[in-house]
Amino acid sequence: MMCRMAKQITHVMTYDASLAQVAAMLADAGFRREVCERQGVIRSEVDVEPRGTGKVVRIEQVQAADGIPSFAKKFVGDEIEIVQTETWGSADRADVTVTIPGKPGDMTGSAVLTESGGRTTEKVDLTVKVGIPLVGGKLEGLIGDLLLKALRTEERVGHEWLARG
Repeated sequence: MMCRMAKQITHVMTYDASLAQVAAMLADAGFRREVCERQGVIRSEVDVEPRGTGKVVRIEQVQAADGIPSFAKKFVGDEIEIVQTETWGSADRADVTVTIPGKPGDMTGSAVLTESGGRTTEKVDLTVKVGIPLVGGKLEGLIGDLLLKALRTEERVGHEWLARG
């Protein structure tokens, strides 16, 4: 029996702003709602809750499964519910979990902010795992591609958000 590896996703976003400004943006429910709108979600709910010295950002969103290959559509249906939870223990580091409730698989990893010379980078590292024999690897690739598209949209909205200042 062969053991399949999970899919690793790494994406770096760069902002012309301080770490404090980027952290404040990422903790702003209005920013998160704007990102959801720009991603074209059907509906979303954003909750930002202070916790100790950090915060928990929870984004529940429903996306249409338009354009998803038929092999994947039979697993997810016409809509995909996605729950993203970021647990920020400090201003510069979060544990990230993304689940699709009721479906086998998840994404786990981290988001780390680093400032240098007035610019801040956000590095997102996630492991995508789908526990479905035969098509799990294909689904991991599809989910990884969707995630990268979502992160690129988040970065574009972030640049605009920070420019509005």
